[in-house]
Amino acid sequence: MLDVRRLVLLRELSIRGTVSAVARAMNLAPSSVSEQLSLLERETKTKLLRRVGRNVQLTEAAMALVERVEPILGALEEAETALISAGSAGGAISGRVRLAVFQSAALVLIPPALSLLRERHPALRLEMVQYEPERALHETWARDFDVVVAEQYPGHSAPHWPGLDRRQLVRDELQLAVPAGLTIDGQPLPAGEELATLLQHRPLPWIMEPRGTATRHWAEQLIRSAGHEPDVRFVSADLQSHVKLVESGNAVALLPGLTLVDHPQRLRRISLPGRPLRTVFTSIRSSSAQSPAVVAVRAALEEAARPLDAGSGTDRGPGG
Repeated sequence: MLDVRRLVLLRELSIRGTVSAVARAMNLAPSSVSEQLSLLERETKTKLLRRVGRNVQLTEAAMALVERVEPILGALEEAETALISAGSAGGAISGRVRLAVFQSAALVLIPPALSLLRERHPALRLEMVQYEPERALHETWARDFDVVVAEQYPGHSAPHWPGLDRRQLVRDELQLAVPAGLTIDGQPLPAGEELATLLQHRPLPWIMEPRGTATRHWAEQLIRSAGHEPDVRFVSADLQSHVKLVESGNAVALLPGLTLVDHPQRLRRISLPGRPLRTVFTSIRSSSAQSPAVVAVRAALEEAARPLDAGSGTDRGPGG
């Protein structure tokens, strides 16, 4: 019988690449990780690792073994969920849920969701980390998180990982944000032609997220499809800094509606052609779908998101 804990370490090594990274993730000493992997080689009577410089790589036999670890871990998680569900039937929901969420969702959705959870499930412990969505999806698949709140922009589907489901949480409209009272040559922007006028005259520089993000690519393509190249002078992954530069009259930006919820008067929000929507969704491992704690967290997020959904009149199926 193979030791499941050692199989987990082998899987972690396939994900994280180095023994030291596995040790940090598992809160172990590197020497302990190496020793356990050596014991696994003796258990299997198979060479699982080969040394490459100062690091090690998994052999083909090791990779074949890793492929079979995932369903084992899924079955164990389902068994643990069934045990917890049976123990908490009719009682209080408790336990720990690890949540990964990106900034604008953290600012707008998490406070009301936490209030709901505190009121309904005071014994439940929710731990939240702000994470870039694509990385958070991978880390949820890798079992570092239990729930992730992620996003995708029009024409840019977020990565799909095996064993992760996906459920739409909210859709918010992507809008042009300009300083309140912005004029061109002393005249207000013409209604319905604001973006075209702004691109033609370019009175203010743009602030955008870093290159390589879906957000940045979507924004650049929108502007380029209109026949212009954006004058991007400011770059930040912090959307609150985008808002501040727009409010202060130093930039214009393309921003999702959740970012602008608390800024109704200090900047002007302009709808874009076709009124494009960003999809925000939750994702969990299918093997934890029946966990009372995970179900409670997801339900609280959905209740907090409901009043903000720009697509509330449409189907709430999985994000595309």
